[in-house]
Amino acid sequence: MSILDDLQKLSSAEEFFDALAVDYDPAVIRVARLHILRRMGEYLAKNNLDGADEAAREACRNYLARAYADFVASSPIEQRVFKVLKDAAKPAEKAKKPFVPLSVLTGKGPSMRA
Repeated sequence: MSILDDLQKLSSAEEFFDALAVDYDPAVIRVARLHILRRMGEYLAKNNLDGADEAAREACRNYLARAYADFVASSPIEQRVFKVLKDAAKPAEKAKKPFVPLSVLTGKGPSMRA
């Protein structure tokens, strides 16, 4: 059985940290558990692992420790792992849309046609 198969059976962030023997602060996990696991998944997705050997286990351990370190150094908002947070970082795109007064939309004001 591969390490990836073993990890798929886990259900909490704490189980991942325990299974891979990575030290953690429970306060950090309380705030960023899903973000850390998502970031670890991003690191795993960038690398093809042969999950059957000790090297793969060590790689998973390193990815989890790296993901954890990302969120010790900064917040989930700063890291923007999830789409909703990534989209929230793009307010400049919304500002490019022209303002249309409500009176134009209801037909009670001057027309925008020249």
